[in-house]
Amino acid sequence: MSPMKIRESFQYPAAVEAVFALISDEKFRVAAAEKTGGLNVSASVSSAGDSTKVTLQRTQPATVPEFVKKFIGDAVTVKQVEAWSEPDAQGTRTAKLTMKVAGQPAGFDGSATLKNDGKGAEFVVSGNVKVSVPFVGKKVEPVIAKAVLSSIKHDVKAGVARLS
Repeated sequence: MSPMKIRESFQYPAAVEAVFALISDEKFRVAAAEKTGGLNVSASVSSAGDSTKVTLQRTQPATVPEFVKKFIGDAVTVKQVEAWSEPDAQGTRTAKLTMKVAGQPAGFDGSATLKNDGKGAEFVVSGNVKVSVPFVGKKVEPVIAKAVLSSIKHDVKAGVARLS
């Protein structure tokens, strides 16, 4: 079974380095996650060499169809890890982005790109959603993809509000 591909583009009203400073701020990440109903939220930021690692963990109410709740329960704990590069010559930053649902065979593996575009910074997320459950995985993947994009959209919305 091949995974479900997603790609979404967002706009920030600030340059890459201002956006990066915000999204690599532990307090901001925790506040943004809590604002969207996240519980037991934790965030950490560490640097090693040319990479900055942002880790966010949160428990969210499972706002999914009942047939999905049978598999995951009423809440899910998601661990999100972003491994960001230093900016390239054009000021663009890229990251390996993963989201894993604790205790479930579901997650997202992909990338994120922050690049200056003259109006601020464009933030592009792309990758694959995979649910490794025979027979139902393909039915659940669109629900997980919607949840992944919703989480990212809420974080971007909080970031845009802070940077405006």
